[in-house]
Amino acid sequence: MLTDDWPVRLALGGLGSLCIVWAAYRRRSLSGSGAWSAAVMGTAYVTLGGPVWFGCLIAFFVTSTFWSSWKRRHRAKRQAETRYAKGGRRDAGQVWANGGLGLALCLGHALWPDPLWLFAFAGTMAAANADTWATEVGALSRSAPRALIGWRPVTPGTSGGVTALGSFAALSGAAVIGATAAVLAVLGPLAQSVGAPALDWTTAALLFAIATAAGFIGSFADSWLGAVCQAMYRCPSCGMEIERQTHCDVPAERVRGWRWMTNDAVNLLATAFAGGVAAGIALLWL
Repeated sequence: MLTDDWPVRLALGGLGSLCIVWAAYRRRSLSGSGAWSAAVMGTAYVTLGGPVWFGCLIAFFVTSTFWSSWKRRHRAKRQAETRYAKGGRRDAGQVWANGGLGLALCLGHALWPDPLWLFAFAGTMAAANADTWATEVGALSRSAPRALIGWRPVTPGTSGGVTALGSFAALSGAAVIGATAAVLAVLGPLAQSVGAPALDWTTAALLFAIATAAGFIGSFADSWLGAVCQAMYRCPSCGMEIERQTHCDVPAERVRGWRWMTNDAVNLLATAFAGGVAAGIALLWL
């Protein structure tokens, strides 16, 4: 719940978020709209939640930015990105699609404290991190990706394509968030001072396992939505299948999926599904 020191946390959260966001903007990891969105989101996480909530957001942002920056030098990654609707700089839509639902859960816990909020939150953030790691690292796979539906070989960067390397990266990315949430949730007095649940090590271990599993499942839900529901287009000039509506400076033709089902919508739905999975499993154990 919100405590009396929320104005202090608001000020500190705003200052800290602006510093982090400014550095990310200078490194071209965020666009202008993405930078402002991340600053608002980070400030809200600190004000409403505290270390366990903000820590998971930071873990997602730092690790995903690292992989995006490091892999940008590789030709395979650059080729795959030509198919994506957006480039490497995250805009407002991407920021809110990955962290917006988590913020809603953080607000829910601030108003009606319950550990179940944290389990759902960890699941959503684990799915966001898993999908990002799978996309960034999986693009470097030496084996061709296969479509999740039909299991046929597809070109790297195709929405709904999976690889063994990308799947391992997804599991690792989910585990990082699960571990971050578990450790920070055990910090007792520090966690309690900001209204976050202070867990014992047994419950924290359960949080780690549930978040990792839900995040991994969420990454495959993302791939399924990308393969079945996401709008995909074909460039009439070069014939490439892409996520964007224009390519080679000409309008692209939609070949499948719903027009409104963009990559941001896919990410939002996949994180929501993972949060639901995490909350459902937690209900069986808590």
